[in-house]
Amino acid sequence: MNKVVETRAEDAGNIGFYMDFFGFRERPFTLVPDPDFLFWSAQHRRAYSVLEFGILSRAPITLVTGGVGCGKTTLLRELLRQFGAKVTVGLISNAQGGRGELIQWVLNALGVRFNPAIGYVQLFQQLQDFLIDEYAAGRRVVLIFDEAQNLSPESLEELRMLTNINSGKDEVIQLVLVGQPELRDMVLDPSLRQLAQRIAASFHLMPLDEKAVGELISYRLRAAGGTGAEITPEAAAMIHKATHGVPRLINQLCDMALLYAWSTDHHHVDAQVVQSVLDDGVFFAAQIAAEEEKRK
Repeated sequence: MNKVVETRAEDAGNIGFYMDFFGFRERPFTLVPDPDFLFWSAQHRRAYSVLEFGILSRAPITLVTGGVGCGKTTLLRELLRQFGAKVTVGLISNAQGGRGELIQWVLNALGVRFNPAIGYVQLFQQLQDFLIDEYAAGRRVVLIFDEAQNLSPESLEELRMLTNINSGKDEVIQLVLVGQPELRDMVLDPSLRQLAQRIAASFHLMPLDEKAVGELISYRLRAAGGTGAEITPEAAAMIHKATHGVPRLINQLCDMALLYAWSTDHHHVDAQVVQSVLDDGVFFAAQIAAEEEKRK
């Protein structure tokens, strides 16, 4: 790489690097979620439809799974943006712990104040009272668990029991479980068959195919103010192969490839530029993706 940039630490967040060179308003491939850069592949649209259907149909449990970086959290963020005042949402990420601790996670996510010193029965009663009050006020309660594969089978069964709380024939709480592929295996275990029977909507996100990767790259380039052709089709095909179609890895490799092109005064990212990034070993995630592919 030829160009050297000197910067102060306080300016690091404002560095344009290749932005002026390519005429971008902002970096097209940052990892920070941004609704303006949200790319909907065909399967992401289907996954979102399943999530939305699960909520609107009052499904007791909705399940969405997919590999790391496939866009599950992005879907969740978009879903949360659509909720109005008629829905009370609790979002829980990486919840862990045994009986009693999980219900504290739930109460905390819903903004219910509680005394952690009281017993499980009292905590459960407090949650039940809250759910009934929300129902009486015309509000549905949706509890979303992100990274739900970290829950123990005992915790998943405890969550299933929450769906038994109802008001007559109406559900007063809905669960959305989002996690990595092993969550599906956990749910399909015979010991959790009662939980599986309550899942009314489910979707598994797969990595993007080569066509969708090219569409994602072009879309994000245009969203940043570019033409969409700054990365060639041949380079996009190579990026698909190196990342195995995982959106998060695609963003990382594209960002680095644009940096390499800028550093050598290339006005397009072609296959040679992408190969240079891979040969230099700066895209460490490629090695991780390759190892995961071997284990499949």
